[in-house]
Amino acid sequence: MANERKTENIVRKHFTKFEKECLIEEQKSENPKINKLLKNASKKGEGAGYPEFIISFSDNQNFIIVIECKSSVKKHESKNRDKYSEYAVDGALLYASYLSKEFDVLAIAVSGQSFGELKVSHFLHLKGENNAVPKFSNKLLDLDSYIQGYVKSPEKFRQDYDSLLDFSKELNEELHSKKVKESQRSLLISGILIALENSAFEISYKKHSKPEDLANNLADTISNELKNANLHGKKLESLKTAFTFIRTHTALSGEKNVLSNIIDNIDTHINHFIKTYKYFDVLGQFYIEFLRYANNDKGLGIVLTPHHITHLFAELADVNKDSVILDNCCGTGGFLISAMSKMIKDAKDDKRKVESIKNKQLIGIEWQDDIFALACSNMFIHQDGKTNIIHGSCFDGKVIQQVKEFRPNTGFLNPPYPNIDTDPLELEFVLNNLEILQPNSPCVAIIPISCVLASKGKEYELKRRILESHTLEAAMSMPNQLFYNNDVGVVTSVLVITAHKPHPRGKKTWFGYFKNDGYTVQKHKGRGDFGREWDAIEKQWVDIFKNRKVIKGLSLLKEVAPEDEWCAEAYMKTKYSELMEQNFIKELKKYAAFTIITSD
Repeated sequence: MANERKTENIVRKHFTKFEKECLIEEQKSENPKINKLLKNASKKGEGAGYPEFIISFSDNQNFIIVIECKSSVKKHESKNRDKYSEYAVDGALLYASYLSKEFDVLAIAVSGQSFGELKVSHFLHLKGENNAVPKFSNKLLDLDSYIQGYVKSPEKFRQDYDSLLDFSKELNEELHSKKVKESQRSLLISGILIALENSAFEISYKKHSKPEDLANNLADTISNELKNANLHGKKLESLKTAFTFIRTHTALSGEKNVLSNIIDNIDTHINHFIKTYKYFDVLGQFYIEFLRYANNDKGLGIVLTPHHITHLFAELADVNKDSVILDNCCGTGGFLISAMSKMIKDAKDDKRKVESIKNKQLIGIEWQDDIFALACSNMFIHQDGKTNIIHGSCFDGKVIQQVKEFRPNTGFLNPPYPNIDTDPLELEFVLNNLEILQPNSPCVAIIPISCVLASKGKEYELKRRILESHTLEAAMSMPNQLFYNNDVGVVTSVLVITAHKPHPRGKKTWFGYFKNDGYTVQKHKGRGDFGREWDAIEKQWVDIFKNRKVIKGLSLLKEVAPEDEWCAEAYMKTKYSELMEQNFIKELKKYAAFTIITSD
């Protein structure tokens, strides 16, 4: 005869092994917040709900596990998951829907009376989300596997990333109210993150009674940390100068609790994120957010690349543990950090190789003082690479020679846009990157699409020089609003070029029409992957690029010369027979919706 107690005994025996690491409760909880949420969670529609097991954690009070048992595997899950009192999955999901108002919930449904027939389903329902998503395998796991699976899940990353973006707006407003310049805000964050690496500072910063003492202590700690990281000479002096404003800023060094509260918030919101999600260009994201409100710094021509595109570059170039990466206009180091993540993953547990990657295989060049300080700070925060960020011009012969000694075999860049006639053009930066790379190395660059359309003039000559010495493998047209969050409307193209291998006569270049990356614009949130589409789209883009697939409306092969337009749009055939009145109406509606969403 079916006996649900047998199922409960199996579950109880499994989790009791971990009772030192968690609190296991049955039917009810001593946590008043949990009881309040279950007050109306009855499986029969009225009254309180009583899950078989509730597991909570003292060191992670935002996460709980709820378990529902049924004796028969036939009662594991109903077709519509709406028979809460009869089926294990239905009941577990019901409880999760209530508890997720305040917690991240792992709902586990278990059915069967013996280990041999046991059926297990897992669902992760994060706080504030409308739906739960299936997770893990179909068997009971150890507690650490559950916790790591939850912490490292893409769903949890997106939740934390959204919270980080919300915090960036709050912090921006606070720093604005305290008259901290836009160009200094990311530096302040990076300096605080560096100082928090020092355990003495982490413990003592709240104990300063005078704000001036705290400001000086912060600046001194940053300086010492950088010095201890083998930064010396002009590079160290340049960085120390960049952080000097902390000592003299009116609010930071003069108003009580201002700096202390900022450090507190950065430790809670940003430091925690960085410790959890390594190799993510957080400073770059904050820099973009801060510049959205800046007026003066847009003139620098700096447009930082969105994180999902830096990740795409590492995939397109097939970066691995032996890659030596060069970014000759590295900004905050976003390309280097994305590449480092993939390289370290490929190195697996080879500690010596990981050390080599961090010390010798990531090279950046940055000319702007403030951005150079940010790049160094960013690499410091990500545990290394800091000594190979070079402060100078990538066109300087000494710098070129210095970088060539590393023998870089993969080039990435998003060059600055020229502000005046004497500024180098984007394709000159591309040629500079190619010149430094080893023969047959891939160079991946994102530049305004206008650079590759020219049939005469200086840009035509630069295109000719590229084909004369290098091979144009691919050109991909990017989404029109890719740099929306930078408040920049430029339309861009990604070029993939093989260095020091003249473009063969008759070779066909592969063109991609990558206009839809799944990102959309939401009011007050900017452009983001709100529909969670990017992962699948990136996988498709990388697949059709690597295999040079020709797909109608998405990609094609075409032999091109310097005078030709290097973009898919020039060679794609329009099927006028497919154009309907509804298409025209749909586009007008999309434009109308866009103007409403983006208006203040």
